Amino acid sequence: MTEQLIKVPDIGGAEGAEVVEVLVAVGDHLALEQSVIVVESDKASMEIPANLAGTVTALRVAVGDAISEGDVILAIDVVSSVQGDSELGQLDASSPVSDATASASDPVAGVAIDLTAVNEPQRDGTSVAVASRAEASGEAPGAQEATQGASLSVVIPDLGSDQGAELVECLVAVGSAVEEGDSLVLLESDKASMEVPAPAAGVMTEWLVSVGSTVKQGDLIALMSVTTAPAPPSNDALVTDQESEPPRSAPTAAVTAVKGESQPVTHERVDPISDSEQSAVYAGPAVRKLAREFGVALTQVTGTGARGRIQKEDLQQHVAQALSESAFGSGAGLPTIPEPDYARFGQVERVSRSRVERLTADNMVRAWLNIPHVTQFGDADVSDLEDFRQTLKQEAANKALRLTPLPFIVKACAVALSHHPKLQSSLADGGDSLVFKHYCHIGMAVETPGGLVVPVIRDADKKTIWQLAEEIASLAQRARDKQLKPDEMQGGVFTVSSLGAIGGDGFTPIINAPEVAILGVGCASVQPVWDGDAFQPRTRLPLALSYDHRVVNGGDGGRFLAEVSSLLGDVRRLIL
Repeated sequence: MTEQLIKVPDIGGAEGAEVVEVLVAVGDHLALEQSVIVVESDKASMEIPANLAGTVTALRVAVGDAISEGDVILAIDVVSSVQGDSELGQLDASSPVSDATASASDPVAGVAIDLTAVNEPQRDGTSVAVASRAEASGEAPGAQEATQGASLSVVIPDLGSDQGAELVECLVAVGSAVEEGDSLVLLESDKASMEVPAPAAGVMTEWLVSVGSTVKQGDLIALMSVTTAPAPPSNDALVTDQESEPPRSAPTAAVTAVKGESQPVTHERVDPISDSEQSAVYAGPAVRKLAREFGVALTQVTGTGARGRIQKEDLQQHVAQALSESAFGSGAGLPTIPEPDYARFGQVERVSRSRVERLTADNMVRAWLNIPHVTQFGDADVSDLEDFRQTLKQEAANKALRLTPLPFIVKACAVALSHHPKLQSSLADGGDSLVFKHYCHIGMAVETPGGLVVPVIRDADKKTIWQLAEEIASLAQRARDKQLKPDEMQGGVFTVSSLGAIGGDGFTPIINAPEVAILGVGCASVQPVWDGDAFQPRTRLPLALSYDHRVVNGGDGGRFLAEVSSLLGDVRRLIL
């Protein structure tokens, strides 16, 4: 037994192809020409076969590796007598027919693609085609040439398999002009994606097959009107991708010239669904397939590869941007509001919004479109709270603090949330589950010159009024100074948004997703309240609770709002 290495053969210039599947394991016995790995490049998916028979002793590649010609795939133990015979599986690069021109049955080619028809350049720069169908049948090379204006039938060449291939895309529309070598259709077999090129320059006159059809060698797929004589057809040539630069040769599909009479047509005649511009897109079969899965027209994608080639990353970025604009900027597919030319009506100034403002706007649109909001209104009698707060002014000054109603409101919400845990939960698993959080981090909306931010007070239920007042003041100041850290604005279970001294009786706040509720606090005012005998001046604080109606129902919201109002009406209950 002798250990030999199996290396990556010439894979048509697909340097850095990705290993997507390993088909063998250590200890497996390999037969000659048995496939060992599957690789995918921007041109095609292909299987790399073994050019030796024996037992696998070591694997040198894994799924996800990038490989190129000459890289070692695996090591095997082979019988010396087999080794000599198996050298036939490796083509000498100096031979007249190199690896790049191996036929579909050649193990080095690795895919069901016949590349023997690729013309090799002569020393004088001209090209010569090998073994055309006409030559194989003994006909003269000019016997099948079409004159200008003649009808030309395009048929499927040898696919290297009797199972056929699926026609996944028509790349040219009826009436479109094509040049010799332009791709007409994209086929997919169980081994590769491949394009059938135009056998001559002309105009596409009729499609005889539809997308989704299974085609085999010899099937008639289209009719063309020839404007120039086609080059001698090659022996069932197929290409895996069309490069924009002039290729080494002009491979052609097998064709049959029709002079003066048409052949019987047994296929259903349909027009292709592809846009005529699609054929001008510079992209490989793998990208085209991914675009069909995404439902994206490649004509709308900007390529960043060499010579504007569209890569998978370009397509993924295009889809991500489209989803972002749809979900946030354009209202999830809703018609956008047209932007008029404001300068027509007078002088204007255009100012770019800050990043915080744009992110806040996106979050608000997302929450408003995805969450069924319900807002309940109420008010709390905070007369006693205000009297108590006034008695603490001197003590607050000694602590260098400004004691506002907000610490009391946050504390009241923390106590009420402990009794109503559903209002601090979040939806999960697409709405099938609820996540109940055993911590109470409450966010507070802070207006800053750069936009609205929501710093989070950690463990609000465990802190005293003085601790809350100190932390609220610190977070608010750091927010205005743009000194907040990202983790200080995350993890909230509930949010309080207060108008404070700005004024206003109330508003309907938008939920800060993924939370399910938010409390909007208006500006307190003194109002006459009937006590049974007479009207008494009482300080009333407007409250508005918005909640996600998928999680919180009217009873839950009403009871929570009533408890918050009761706690603010008698702050002594906060310590119970």
